[in-house]
Amino acid sequence: MLVTLQNEVLTIKIEDLGAQLASIQSAQGTEYLWQGKEGIWPRRAPLLFPVIGRLKDGCYNLGEDTYSIPMHGFARDLVFSVTQHSPTSATFSLSDTPETQAMYPFSFTLSITYTLDGTTLTKSHKIQNRSQTEMPFELGGHDGFSIPLTQEEKPQDYTIQFPGLDTLSPYGLNEDTMITPSQTSFSLPQQAISVSPAAYGVDTVILDRPSQGKAVLRDSHGTPKLTMECSDFTYLAVWTAPPFTSSHFVCIEPWTSLPDAVFAGRDLKEKAGIHLLAPGQEECLSYQVTFHV
Repeated sequence: MLVTLQNEVLTIKIEDLGAQLASIQSAQGTEYLWQGKEGIWPRRAPLLFPVIGRLKDGCYNLGEDTYSIPMHGFARDLVFSVTQHSPTSATFSLSDTPETQAMYPFSFTLSITYTLDGTTLTKSHKIQNRSQTEMPFELGGHDGFSIPLTQEEKPQDYTIQFPGLDTLSPYGLNEDTMITPSQTSFSLPQQAISVSPAAYGVDTVILDRPSQGKAVLRDSHGTPKLTMECSDFTYLAVWTAPPFTSSHFVCIEPWTSLPDAVFAGRDLKEKAGIHLLAPGQEECLSYQVTFHV
């Protein structure tokens, strides 16, 4: 099922499957969201919960127990209930089931609210721990934004600017796709990076959140196309599917935590940036994207 939000400048469509964005279109017909393509990347904007990234051997430890869970968690592949809908706002809700508890032994409610205000779309996440024990979780976005090329432009002409960031020191990946500490730094004279992570010899550019908590997608002339503000999140990732010349999209991903890393244990509670909720506690995390239509 699709839910639509609309005002005079943007039309937003959201799927109940994964509570994920399906379309972001301007009144002039420009599509800002990657529409998915088999053989390149079939997804569009999956929600990452309760883990981020690839786990070593596809599992994690919780105390003395081991649980198997798919890459990026299960929320992206489950149907959410629509609990509120107005012309410019909608809320989607997901609660635990016996199937989720077999992978993640907690009672929870995850609510996602999209709010459209002018050219800004806010995505708010509320995580509630309804268990009797402390609940660890990770949460992240994986929104794929289309690169709106003109006939004269190439994807590599686009950049992502991080205001206030003069040096890029991305985390690395080893042969087992485990995160490694930053080992290389790149000077950023214009506080901007290529939209292709391959330019830095990595599959995904993963960095600590820039000081201003902003990422700006700019075209070949330096004109902003969209601005993401994500101060609630500790890390930021940039990814696109190779070959970049065919994909024409870039994912700008705010993350609460790092995926499995060589400097962290296998216990979920030991992962870098993990959030811990006490019984009955809730946490709200939001990020905003402004489209420069």
